[in-house]
Amino acid sequence: MVTLSDVANKAHVSKMTVSRVINHPEKVTAELKLMVLNAMKELDYKPNIAAKALASKKTRIIKLFILEEMSVVEPYYMALLLGISRELEKYAYTLQISSSLILDNGDCDGCIITGMRESDFLKIKDIDKPVVLFGENIHGYDFIDNDNYDSTKRAVEYALTCGYDNLVYIGIDEDEPFEKKREQGYIDGMLDTKKVPKIIKCENRAHIVEELVARNLRDYAKNTAFICSSDRIGLGVKHAVEKFGYEVGKDYGIIGHDDVFLGEIGGLTTFKQPIAQMGEACVKLLLGRINKEQVDIKNIYQSKLVVRNSTRSVK
Repeated sequence: MVTLSDVANKAHVSKMTVSRVINHPEKVTAELKLMVLNAMKELDYKPNIAAKALASKKTRIIKLFILEEMSVVEPYYMALLLGISRELEKYAYTLQISSSLILDNGDCDGCIITGMRESDFLKIKDIDKPVVLFGENIHGYDFIDNDNYDSTKRAVEYALTCGYDNLVYIGIDEDEPFEKKREQGYIDGMLDTKKVPKIIKCENRAHIVEELVARNLRDYAKNTAFICSSDRIGLGVKHAVEKFGYEVGKDYGIIGHDDVFLGEIGGLTTFKQPIAQMGEACVKLLLGRINKEQVDIKNIYQSKLVVRNSTRSVK
């Protein structure tokens, strides 16, 4: 059986360094970490996670609660799961996923919760483990989120530079912080340019948006740009516009939000969230709380504008 000493000898480092790479990789230089990890790989060394958990009185388990309907958000959460699992692997943690807040279903060292709604906060107030929320909140919980305000404000600015003179916002019909920030970004962007905001709210489902826009498209003259709170909404708008024989981009512009698969296949100009990176940040923040360590990490991330065919070229 390969031992810690074997790995240390192979990597030409001390046993303490090997232990630190396994238990606290963030405290080891990249060069030392690479040497030790290569030695572990060559020797096929597997740390005894059970013994490690027993010695530290930790479960080595993190729970992820996804409190949203997966049929609506599935592409988005695949990217989030990638970031979370990739970061947890570095620290030999196991990830458990639940779709409901059943908090007494087994022990864990901490929780990441996404899709929280205001009605859920009473359910988590008695959790005695560290909690990090994926999504901004007003209740004082640690969180990681996208700058929802900034992206829609920038969407207004970009649509105007493309020459669209009528800008309509289609938001998700939910009274939650992320949607409030996106709507406010649009409103302020419009007011900054002395334009009157025009807001539509609906369910975050492409077929519902398509029916809504198709019924009312005559109310929006050509050269209108739709600023959408999600790519799913943007796809619904695109289908409605094309149904009437108009050219997306030229006759009507569409700007989405998120850019996880749907925006790409739909050819949408959109704002791409660094979702995998934000998932990694959730883990770093949570493990810092678990280990009672100071974590220097930003909790608001900027989206990047991705230009595709649903908007015309900048004038």
